[in-house]
Amino acid sequence: MALSDIEIAQQAKMQRVTRIAEKLGIPDEYLVPYGHYKAKVSLDYVDSLAKKPDGKLILVTAISPTPAGEGKTTTTVGLGDALNKIGKKAMICLREPSLGPVFGMKGGAAGGGYAQVVPMEDINLHFTGDFNAIALANNLLAAVLDNHIHHGNELGIDVRRIAWKRVMDMNDRALRDITVSLGGPGNGFPRQDGFDIVVASEVMAIFCLSNSLKDLKNRLGNIVVAYTRDQKPVRAKDLKVHGAMTVLLKDALAPNLVQTLENNAAFIHGGPFANIAHGCNSVIATKTALKLADYVVTEAGFGADLGAEKFIDIKCRKSGLRPDAVVIVATIRALKYHGGVDVKEVNKENLAALEKGVANLERHVNNVRNHYGLPCVVSINHFTFDTQAEIDLLKKKMEPHGVPVLLATHWANGGAGAAEVAKAVVGLIEKGQSNFKFVYEDALPLWDKIKAVATKIYGAADVSADAKVRAQIRKLQEDGYGHYPVCVAKTQYSFATDASLRGAPSGHVVSIREVRLAAGAEFVVMVCGDIMTMPGLPKVPSAEKIDLNDDGKVVGLF
Repeated sequence: MALSDIEIAQQAKMQRVTRIAEKLGIPDEYLVPYGHYKAKVSLDYVDSLAKKPDGKLILVTAISPTPAGEGKTTTTVGLGDALNKIGKKAMICLREPSLGPVFGMKGGAAGGGYAQVVPMEDINLHFTGDFNAIALANNLLAAVLDNHIHHGNELGIDVRRIAWKRVMDMNDRALRDITVSLGGPGNGFPRQDGFDIVVASEVMAIFCLSNSLKDLKNRLGNIVVAYTRDQKPVRAKDLKVHGAMTVLLKDALAPNLVQTLENNAAFIHGGPFANIAHGCNSVIATKTALKLADYVVTEAGFGADLGAEKFIDIKCRKSGLRPDAVVIVATIRALKYHGGVDVKEVNKENLAALEKGVANLERHVNNVRNHYGLPCVVSINHFTFDTQAEIDLLKKKMEPHGVPVLLATHWANGGAGAAEVAKAVVGLIEKGQSNFKFVYEDALPLWDKIKAVATKIYGAADVSADAKVRAQIRKLQEDGYGHYPVCVAKTQYSFATDASLRGAPSGHVVSIREVRLAAGAEFVVMVCGDIMTMPGLPKVPSAEKIDLNDDGKVVGLF
């Protein structure tokens, strides 16, 4: 019987984190250990690396996700191990998992099989406390805002125009739309409010986009929390709370060092969702890794239309980072699902469904090569029930695109199973074919930016919004935020805003439901379709299976 992910992780022969740091050249005095197998790397050491040359950056993305699974994080880990196995000095950069999916349905973010980062239990649970610090900073701002209003409202905040929500790192649909401050004058002014999940918060975005503590504090100060009656913005620095928020985050901002099952270095730091936030690990972790290794493998959340687009148009735009190559992850199972097969039938050979579903992969490849200007390879996570006929058909369908399609078995074989992908990626980088470009330029108006993403990347015919939303977008443009990039919050399951439209739908209309200004993160969130910024738990949440056995071991955690 095959071992579960957690059983494989629990059998891992981990090296002490000091040994992992030593292999990267990080002196012991710059480590802040959290036990024997995880540590933070001090910001002083990060700053000392500024003049070192950068390694090559590899971005891992995927087709539109399906219930059949793709394995993007597993590929990121496996590729990092594979690069080390073929003699390259490589490390990986991942996001920290949110407890919402861990106890919900998606699962953690530590990879799987024999391509995992460890200690897996710690990473998928409380880890080093970064998310708790982010939640506390966010909620401190909310508390100070309400307190200011209660004690005289010197800033003249219009209680009808409060734009700041509290957060928690758990899926809880009951908190989406609530009433606060009930119980009389001593508890403040009652109003309609709600919670977001931590990974969708602006503080998380700021945390991941900041280059330093100074940059972090400045961005936190620029958060717009409310408006006055004459619609002037009220910022966190007006409430004099951004300094205290920075204090709560100062230790968290240092990147977290762990290892893979093959004892290769990994930074896991920050964790915004890609369907409702910008979906990339921290800029600090990525930039630090590039100083420490010749090749850095990082991932962007969900498909190349969401995570990779935001990686390009938000993270790269803000940080100056530029990928040298891209790996697009797919499975034959998932492509058959995109071709219309029920998820219960994806293990059976179905050439007609596969041929139809390849359209999803083709669009992602086209976006990466022609709209992001980046060379790519396709990595197919191989399953034992993939037939030779299906493999041959997939390769034939992708031949006109001139993109290598490689089978990978890292889930079962670790780094050795992704060696061919590693060699192909190194070959791409050595050819220097990157022609990096953004989907839109800074000067384009906000409305035109969202339209560019919808029509170029999603295959949509147009975007739509009601009069109220259009007025909000115009107001943001007039108020000087028009040069900001847009962060699209939409379903991850389709190029459209309708999650049921599989494959590569075209000609649809992207409906903008809500607009949110993230002035500290410096982007404008466009909430599209019925996507929620506070998810709910499924009928049978993963929490029902997670337990502690009589030996004190965690069980049921994947």
